[in-house]
Amino acid sequence: MRLTAIQLYDKLIQEDKILELKGQIKFCLGDVDIVVKQKDVVGNIIQEWLQGWLKKRGIEYALSGNTQMPPDFYLNTKDKSKDLLEVKAFNRNASPGFDIADFRMYEEEIIEKPFMLDVDYLIFGYDMNDEGIVTVRDLWLKKVWQITRCMEKWALNLQVKQNVVHKIRPGVWYSKQRVSFPMFESLEDFVSAVEETVYQNPKTHHDAAAWKGKFLTNYETHYGIRLDIPRWNDIAGKYRN
Repeated sequence: MRLTAIQLYDKLIQEDKILELKGQIKFCLGDVDIVVKQKDVVGNIIQEWLQGWLKKRGIEYALSGNTQMPPDFYLNTKDKSKDLLEVKAFNRNASPGFDIADFRMYEEEIIEKPFMLDVDYLIFGYDMNDEGIVTVRDLWLKKVWQITRCMEKWALNLQVKQNVVHKIRPGVWYSKQRVSFPMFESLEDFVSAVEETVYQNPKTHHDAAAWKGKFLTNYETHYGIRLDIPRWNDIAGKYRN
């Protein structure tokens, strides 16, 4: 059975009632069995659980061989430019702590494979109580621009160490309160922020002049659509309150 990401999401929510389920993580070694109560292991376990769920439900998928870049799953095994699914999970009692991708790899990847911008992010917001009972409090299906934002000095929210850019980090997309840095409103605005970050980042600055042109050409070749990417300086005011 082949499902799109939205069909998979609906099946988890409506048929399997994932928001009503309870689980535990158990570890057995020799004659000792324990219930794991460390929250930081839950995210990886959830991804493995989803693979088991796909297999048990007879849903078609293939695993990606690159663990450093999205996606985790190809839901269309005959055309791996469509129905790409990335799985993320975080402790719902804290802010999202996962990485979107390595920035340098990501900005190079979306030039050669512009369909990577269409990856669906299936995000589990989990909780674990003192007895090790795991519940999924929230489940979202988002595009990359719906979970990312800028920051004070950079056009993207980034992990930066000693002025070296490492990972693209998410924002808090589910906040009901006014935030200083809202999520991007569109694919085009997100790409504008990526281009500006290529320019800002010392290690990619020399690529900035040609980056947008290459991206637009390859995107049009793949989709038959010529995107209109705004200049970051023209839209930055929307994203820095």
